[in-house]
Amino acid sequence: MPIDSADLLARFLRYVQIETRADPDSSTTPSSPGQWDLLRLLERELQAIGAADVCLTEHGYVLATIPATVATAVPTIAWCAHVDTAPNLPGNATPLVHRAYDGGPIVLPDDPSQILTVDTIPGLRAAVGQDVITASGTTLLGADDKAGIAIIMTAADYLLQHPEIKHGPIRLCFNPDEEIARGMAKLDLAQLGATTAYTLDGSARGEICFETFSADAAKLEIDGIAAHPGWAKDVMVNALRLAGQFLAALPMTHSPERTSDRAGFIHPVDCHGSAEHATVRLILRDFERDGLARHHETLRGIVTELQQAEPRARFDLTFTEQYRNMRYWLEDDMRPVELANEAARRAGLTPFSQPIRGGTDGSNLTQRGVPTPNLFTGMHEVHSQREWVTLQDMEKSTETLVHLAQLWAGH
Repeated sequence: MPIDSADLLARFLRYVQIETRADPDSSTTPSSPGQWDLLRLLERELQAIGAADVCLTEHGYVLATIPATVATAVPTIAWCAHVDTAPNLPGNATPLVHRAYDGGPIVLPDDPSQILTVDTIPGLRAAVGQDVITASGTTLLGADDKAGIAIIMTAADYLLQHPEIKHGPIRLCFNPDEEIARGMAKLDLAQLGATTAYTLDGSARGEICFETFSADAAKLEIDGIAAHPGWAKDVMVNALRLAGQFLAALPMTHSPERTSDRAGFIHPVDCHGSAEHATVRLILRDFERDGLARHHETLRGIVTELQQAEPRARFDLTFTEQYRNMRYWLEDDMRPVELANEAARRAGLTPFSQPIRGGTDGSNLTQRGVPTPNLFTGMHEVHSQREWVTLQDMEKSTETLVHLAQLWAGH
């Protein structure tokens, strides 16, 4: 299948240079202005390649259709990718293409302490001989999820240029704010118009995932008692000290640093305030509902002990649901996964599945009634300056999408 690799690469390099870092403190959707820049670019590009029904919604969702090439009614599927990048680092990369990677150390020039080697970076040894793409050392590359965007755009362009390929209607969706768990919150499913969807937001070549964490956020607000520090004895209640005690009481055995595989965690992500008032924000993750419930009880227990030790303070612990493990719904009908596996095999790959220690927009869509497995893009070391992807992995993902379109049409 002659995928235009030069076009695929050019798209990816174009997208990653746009700053689209999500802003968790913003109340707007999208949460950052740069996301609008990429969304508007995608709108223009979809119009240019001849996609139908191109629309940019008021909440920052770009939707379009690749019309069916078969006369019989077949299910409408959707391909989705998010335009935002993680908040922890800048998202406007200076991309570097390491052609025919020779296996030696890759030193990122803008921060030479950032070094990728086959001994320290999982998966890099398998990339020897391929075209490895990195950022320059001080930003994210943005392969999460601009690799997914480039793959979808290239597959869509390929199908539009080859009407002899038999497939049903395919909806495209590019959305904001996945990295702050709001990706599909304002998507109208009637506008999406698909019975099944796929997110292009996965990792290693051949990975087809149908299981994610279940996720909640937690917030602890602590009110202390203000007093002049010179005359504070037996009067002041320092909210920051209580926040520190709370953080110290969190079990390290349930931290991201100490867990792997199917073990969940409690992860403090922000602590700020003053002696009078402090706020601690956390994320809670587990693959099972009862594990998530135990994390809730752990936090409630710590707060109860702190309240008993300092009854003059006020503690307010709240929880917010973020997303749920898509497996709970997909295991009732595995056809979307089975067809994705077959599509990967037709692309010459050996498909595999593993639980995602995170979430995707598919978690939200699946819970809302649109089964949405997650497909590989080739991204690695995401959310770090060492993020990388290979052009060849993106090509294989593009091929997989084209085969998947045909399989849903019975071809």
